[in-house]
Amino acid sequence: MTTLGVNIDHIANVRQARKTVEPDPVQFAFLAELGGADSITVHLREDRRHIQDRDVFLLKETIKTKLNLEMAATEEMLKIAKKLIPDYVTLVPEKREEVTTEGGLDVKSNVQYLKNFVENLKKSNIEVSAFIDPVGEQINCSKEIGFTFIELHTGKYAELTGQGQYEELQKIIESAHLANDLGLVVNAGHGLNYNNVEKIAAINNMNELNIGHSIVARALAVGLEKSVREMKSLIKLN
Repeated sequence: MTTLGVNIDHIANVRQARKTVEPDPVQFAFLAELGGADSITVHLREDRRHIQDRDVFLLKETIKTKLNLEMAATEEMLKIAKKLIPDYVTLVPEKREEVTTEGGLDVKSNVQYLKNFVENLKKSNIEVSAFIDPVGEQINCSKEIGFTFIELHTGKYAELTGQGQYEELQKIIESAHLANDLGLVVNAGHGLNYNNVEKIAAINNMNELNIGHSIVARALAVGLEKSVREMKSLIKLN
């Protein structure tokens, strides 16, 4: 059954807008778990625009599920990950000027560097995932590099409608099948919401969906626990 990872970065966005102590993303992680979240995802960015170092270490100590640390493949983040020891790390591209992650990591162009980086993380018993576009070459390179997981970027699927969305869905399905054939565990995320999640959740052997913005937006109206339960129920249908 597909599981749900809840990204709580946007809780931290609200806090950092005022540079204050609330809302505390660590406390909201508890509510997400009460709603049925199977893991908690946070992106510790270079510029620390939302999640802070304090948050990730407190989450590691207090959550009852799994901690997925999204991060860039930099020496600074490597040191933090090896000190934190999250359940798994998801390597993502990162541009200081972007509002949110704008596409998948280009693993094909960084094979040797990423091989060394992933091996270093694995030495600390950290499972490693690559956030990549649903492209065959990127999937094959992810396997070559030594990733255990991949997370397929669903942003384009989420932005499109009609025939365009259907065609992008087929690419994601084909990519998931290829990755499974290679022995990779397949996650997916970015832009998924209450209207488009079910077709992604229904893909055979889809392991986990990482969703943040739409759940937090929904929580403003109905509360975080209920919003997670609603998303979890949609995923369970498949």
